[in-house]
Amino acid sequence: MNSFGRKLKLTIFGESHGLSVGAVIDGLPSGIELDLDFIKSEMSRRAPGKNKISTARKETDDFIIESGFFNGYTTGTPLCVRIKNSDTHSKDYSILKNLMRPSHGDYPGFIKYKGFNDYRGGGSFSGRLTAPIVFAGSIAKQILKERYNIEIFSHIYSIKNIEDRPFNLIGEPKEILSKLLEKKLPVLDDEKIPLMEDEILKAKSMGDSVGGVIECMVNNVGAGLGFPFFDSVESVISHGVFSIPSVKGIEFGKGFDITKLFGSSANDEYYFDEEKNIKTKTNNNGGILGGITNGMPIIFRVAIKPTPSISLPQNTINISEKTNEVLEIKGRHDPCIVQRAVPVIESITAFAILDLLLSN
Repeated sequence: MNSFGRKLKLTIFGESHGLSVGAVIDGLPSGIELDLDFIKSEMSRRAPGKNKISTARKETDDFIIESGFFNGYTTGTPLCVRIKNSDTHSKDYSILKNLMRPSHGDYPGFIKYKGFNDYRGGGSFSGRLTAPIVFAGSIAKQILKERYNIEIFSHIYSIKNIEDRPFNLIGEPKEILSKLLEKKLPVLDDEKIPLMEDEILKAKSMGDSVGGVIECMVNNVGAGLGFPFFDSVESVISHGVFSIPSVKGIEFGKGFDITKLFGSSANDEYYFDEEKNIKTKTNNNGGILGGITNGMPIIFRVAIKPTPSISLPQNTINISEKTNEVLEIKGRHDPCIVQRAVPVIESITAFAILDLLLSN
């Protein structure tokens, strides 16, 4: 369906070229003072039209909180937010009523909704629907920080074949993590920024697109959060992350590379630090064992595919005429969505962690 969460439930609504997109958040505790400036800054991180490596579509992502918020505080009733769509060029998409874009949600959506789906700009399959996710995630981030001292940071691990250095699985200094928020392309090695930009602009000049990988770290989650099996921390985070358009993979800790190690190297050995806190010497399992956190940083990577809407000629079908045709997509599209997906990954992770805390 269109909802995510157990004790804390997020429902999103809207289409890319409809009047608005938005969310209903149910289960928020009452009396939470919302920092609206922080929410706006988070929304700005995701917003389009800010530079030459993103889509030319300009949306301010101004939001209206229509319920569940009074005198600066949450009321405890469902919070509804609406984000107006303003810069839509729907005529650019008229051809897509019958021509199915390769690797997009057009054809599956046409079949599922029997041709009644809104195809403009991808409709309900569009990345535009990640705006309300960031709104919800920014509230979750505030609660996590203020009540639990939990913080979430991400960086672009790669754009196509250009790789940043990975997070230290044991943890990173706070000053390094905080600086990621100040960068147009949040990377740990600043020398990779121009290389990644060049890779994106090269794809853009060819009418093509590129993908990449985002690495995320959740700090200060104590041991004991989560459940074995179906509501494991990996399961809940993965459920949320795979709800984001263009996500094609996720791995925790060493991920698939752990298969290349002996058990003696893969195992995370315990020890007491000087203050008698329990830690592990390595963190190959990404802070989660048996589906439950062990007190080490939660670390995972997310694979983002190249933007499927490109302007190069592509073979496709005309679903109405039942003919094979060649499609050249018009309109404004991101040559790479990885940099705009960073706050989205953080937001859905924050929401998932907060829901687990409220359900634990």
